Amino acid sequence: MEIELLFRIAAVGIIVAVLGRVLTGAGRDDQAVLTALAGLVIVLTMVIKQIGELFTTVRSLFGL
Repeated sequence: MEIELLFRIAAVGIIVAVLGRVLTGAGRDDQAVLTALAGLVIVLTMVIKQIGELFTTVRSLFGL
């Protein structure tokens, strides 16, 4: 696993947390929730590539 991926995920988490706090403080709770969901989708798309590579490695390892 690349350390760069972890830093990207952390950066997305920090940005989403800050935006969530700002939006909640402004009384826009619904937009804060949507921001959190968007951050989750972004992180999942980053991780899906790595999961695909993991499955490819496991298949080649066991000869499947």
